[in-house]
Amino acid sequence: MNQEDVKVAFYLKKNESDDFGRCPVMGRLTIGRSESVFSAKCSVAASLWMAGRAKGKSAEAVAINRQLDEYRASALAIYREQSVGRERITAEEIKCLLLGMAYGQATLLDYFHTYIEQFEKRVGVNRSAKSAQTYRTTCDHLACFLSERLRLSDIPFSALDRSFIDKFDLYLRTERRLAPRSIILYMTRLHTVVNKAIAAGIITADPFAGYEPPHPERNRCYLTREELKRLMTTPLPASRLYLVRDLFLFSCYTGISYGDMGRLTIENLETAEDGTVWIKAVREKTGVEFEVPLLDLPLHIIDKYRDAAPDGKLLPMYGNSELNKGLKCLAAACGIERKLTFHMARHNFGTHITLSLGVPLETVSRMMGHKRLVTTQIYAHVTDKKVDEDTKQLRQLSASRKLELYEEPQQTNENKNASNR
Repeated sequence: MNQEDVKVAFYLKKNESDDFGRCPVMGRLTIGRSESVFSAKCSVAASLWMAGRAKGKSAEAVAINRQLDEYRASALAIYREQSVGRERITAEEIKCLLLGMAYGQATLLDYFHTYIEQFEKRVGVNRSAKSAQTYRTTCDHLACFLSERLRLSDIPFSALDRSFIDKFDLYLRTERRLAPRSIILYMTRLHTVVNKAIAAGIITADPFAGYEPPHPERNRCYLTREELKRLMTTPLPASRLYLVRDLFLFSCYTGISYGDMGRLTIENLETAEDGTVWIKAVREKTGVEFEVPLLDLPLHIIDKYRDAAPDGKLLPMYGNSELNKGLKCLAAACGIERKLTFHMARHNFGTHITLSLGVPLETVSRMMGHKRLVTTQIYAHVTDKKVDEDTKQLRQLSASRKLELYEEPQQTNENKNASNR
């Protein structure tokens, strides 16, 4: 629709004139075939009105005409802003934005802020602080998108459609240059808020209908057994790297994530009747209980750092940034020519330490605290890939060697007849 299709006209509501003969000035906003009427919040004597404007050059006439011109200019400006992100705009929606109304409902950002406030009240009860932060970040991105791309401070829910969702997705990819997984997370958070509005009856149509962001294939990284051996046997140039190494190896042999390791205390250790020491705790990310029997290496690490951590913590933990720097130095010292991340240790537990040694999938899922078995199956796929790679190496090795298989000597006909007798 062209801007020429947007018309703002003014007229007098003569049937509501006051005792002084002054009539309210009304505006009629027309966009295509849609029309909406609003009050211009001023009045003028019928004798001073002609052709939709106050006539004459009096101070009153000039002030009224200036106010009407501002209404007209603002309506056209709002229409231009809305047409950037949408294809179909009604006169009623433009009127609501023009008059500072919310089209009979809460606006998106206002509703989003209210949702965040309610969410934060449940942090520590059945919601996590990290989840609350992702909602706040999503809201911040949304506010920047409205301001930078649409020149709006907020937008009514009725203005949301699939075009708006696609443009916000594109903004996150091109302007914000976010990673695909971050985009999926933030769009999911926005969809959650929109679904709450739908459930509350604020809107009826889902603007996310048909929207499906691309899900990049997750690349599960893990160390080879040779690399693990190097971590254990290589002399390190700095004492702090020994703690970094031990924390990484502890996760390799327990599957416990960085965040959950930092929350472990002596109270999480339990000794069974057969003498096996277990770690039993609840995952912060999923709220799922996990229990891991400790092998010799993690037991040695616990004993090595006993009473070294404050507040009864099981292990002295480095901060995330310091730990990442240490892992970079650790990889260089051990001749590992790729980026080490702490989460690779958890992947190692899911492949080398458990599944590849025949531990049942259900048991591994329980030890890793997965909410769904399908999450653990990803590690099984990684293990299958590793078996395939090892098998190919075996074929290549076999092809380079000539194999001689001893066969039973074939008997002659005379020998066969003799044996038959």
